Amino acid sequence: MKILIIALSGIGDALMFTPALKLLKTSLPGSEIDVLVMFNGAEEIYRNNPNINKIIRFDFIKEGFYKSLGFIFSLKKKYDATINVYPSNRKEYNIIGFLIGAGKRAGVKYKRRNISNLGFLNNVTVEENDSVHNVQTNIKLCEALIKKCFSEEPPLELFLNSEDKSSATDFFIKHSIEEKHIVIGFHPGCATLKNHIKRRWEPEKFVKLAVRYIQNYKAKILLFGGPDEQDLKENIFNKINSENVFIVNADSINRGAAIMKRCNLFVTNDSSQMHIASALSLNVIAIIGPTNPAYIHPWKTTHEIVTLNLECSPCFFYSPRPLTCIRTDVKFKCIKELTVDMVYNASKKFI
Repeated sequence: MKILIIALSGIGDALMFTPALKLLKTSLPGSEIDVLVMFNGAEEIYRNNPNINKIIRFDFIKEGFYKSLGFIFSLKKKYDATINVYPSNRKEYNIIGFLIGAGKRAGVKYKRRNISNLGFLNNVTVEENDSVHNVQTNIKLCEALIKKCFSEEPPLELFLNSEDKSSATDFFIKHSIEEKHIVIGFHPGCATLKNHIKRRWEPEKFVKLAVRYIQNYKAKILLFGGPDEQDLKENIFNKINSENVFIVNADSINRGAAIMKRCNLFVTNDSSQMHIASALSLNVIAIIGPTNPAYIHPWKTTHEIVTLNLECSPCFFYSPRPLTCIRTDVKFKCIKELTVDMVYNASKKFI
């Protein structure tokens, strides 16, 4: 059986498919499983994964309509089945799967905007369930495809090579970070598309939290984030103003992950870095505002979710629509009124 995994969304979504990928390959050891990605980060996440035969990367946004159409037709009839990784509630992804022409096209039947996003183009479907984690939904997709019930739910998988680990060692030597030190990682960013920047906890609160960790535990603080978050990291770095804080500027996601693996605690917004921390089995403090924690809580790792549990939460569900807030008192109150005390107190048991 030749299967194409269509993973055109982000890093976190790619990671949350890895447990299903492992189960699929174990159940069909003779199968050929390829993965189609659009972003460099997703390609990195799947690099070195033994359950994948080939990673195909094509930037549909950059290449435009006609080149994209030609690329899709180059894949036509090459696969027996395709799987649209959950979540991917966009009509473009469903069209791509349909045009590739596999006999079985697996995808989620979404509770919201399924028809308008052409979900009916998939002929193997599972119902979206708001109380179920993304990992579990991806596993259900594979179960529906091969008509088999899995008895386990594996952890997320991220494979680091010796060069990644060696680069991390060099980082710690350079900054004199030793085994005796308490190391705490921060990810103060998250995706910005579709107004998702509103999911971020304020940078000033990360500053105050870091100062507490340094004063009370002499902790080393590592600031993680992508190239587009460099200004954010530097702003927090400058305001903390301590020799115990360091910016991580790794030249790949996997090298950043190798450094992250050393952290005794990882404090993060709802972001792809949260899922990387989960894949590394770290202690995670997840700062959650409008997102449904049931979908995305740190998977198979020790964690605490810090959230206000407002009556209007969660309000973000999988849809192409931008993130909005209906409150009339404080916009995005769910994230703005999460205090430093709440996060600090939740984290003390891990230090």
